[in-house]
Amino acid sequence: MPTEQQLEVRSHLLSAVRDFVKREAIPVAAEHDENDTYPTTLFDQMAEMGLFGLTVPEEYGGLGVDVTTFAMVFEELAKGWMSLTGPIGSHSMLTWGITKYGTEAQKKKWLPDLASGKKRGGLALTEPGGGTDVAGMQTKAVKAKNNEEYVINGTKQFITNGRNGDVFLLLAKTDMNTKPSHKGITGFIAEKGPGFTSGKDFNKLGYRGVDTTELIFDDYRIDAENVLGNKEGKGFYQVMDSLETGRINVASRAIGVAQAAFEAAIKYAQQRETFGRPISTRQSIQNMLANMATKIHAARLMTRDAAAKKDQGERVDLEAGMAKLYASEICAEVTLDAMRIHGGAGYVKDSPIERYYRDAPLMIIGEGTNEIQRLIIAKNLLKTYEV
Repeated sequence: MPTEQQLEVRSHLLSAVRDFVKREAIPVAAEHDENDTYPTTLFDQMAEMGLFGLTVPEEYGGLGVDVTTFAMVFEELAKGWMSLTGPIGSHSMLTWGITKYGTEAQKKKWLPDLASGKKRGGLALTEPGGGTDVAGMQTKAVKAKNNEEYVINGTKQFITNGRNGDVFLLLAKTDMNTKPSHKGITGFIAEKGPGFTSGKDFNKLGYRGVDTTELIFDDYRIDAENVLGNKEGKGFYQVMDSLETGRINVASRAIGVAQAAFEAAIKYAQQRETFGRPISTRQSIQNMLANMATKIHAARLMTRDAAAKKDQGERVDLEAGMAKLYASEICAEVTLDAMRIHGGAGYVKDSPIERYYRDAPLMIIGEGTNEIQRLIIAKNLLKTYEV
């Protein structure tokens, strides 16, 4: 259970986030979404609020909040504009990895600037030939003859913060022959420089206003001291742990978007009249609203349960996978139902409903597709109920 002080910090932080979203983000979200422009001012304000250091311990300059509070912050941001969660979501997987697996020297070197937002980054994992198939990655890191640095070549794609980020948790193969192959993957704390550049930007259906790009490594040289934890071959395990937190944040994003769509729909249903009375008095609309609210409530409980277990130091690949799977699927359903309740008014850009609908698929695809989530869930269930 969180302490009284932690609950007070949580209350103040969530209040500040809600105020920021209402005052600063919502008024400009539609314009940034339409033009796919990066909201630098908003992200700078988020840095001032400490949101880039959510999970960074206080001793390194962060807020050091628990995973449950982390999830609540993501829900509030996504409720206003889901794209706000992108840069701090990927960034938090980087800081989580360094905090948990980095050496003391690495923590002191990287975490203060990452916590303040002076440096920003993300996760360099997905490749053109393999997203879900992490072990099949082709990016290679070859140790130089002096044994003091590695030379990295390869391409990553669909990288959030790819253009505006500075530092990334980079996964690369240091041993192409190890069996199983995932044991040959190493994590690096990689900062942009000669040989490490951004490639093309991707024009997306939703999740707009956030840079999603390629990262290109062309004889990129990196000091051996930037191997995460100074341990080769541990990258797969390090990133899988970080992705548990990532799936909790994606589930929270889905809940935030679904909640926003539901609130817009129930308000509209009470204002819109047909044949002399509000459509909220129609049983078919009431059934839709009841189902929407029930799904959101269930998704929130699942996500908070996964976050609470993560706070207790438990492995939550099962719970985080379930939460991400369910929350993202109901988000797609709820946003479509909200559009149906709005009718034609929900299909035009004068209303945020169509944006919620376009943003929803990101949560189904991101941080491991829902198809892979089902495999992860089934694998864990079979272990639990092994005969």
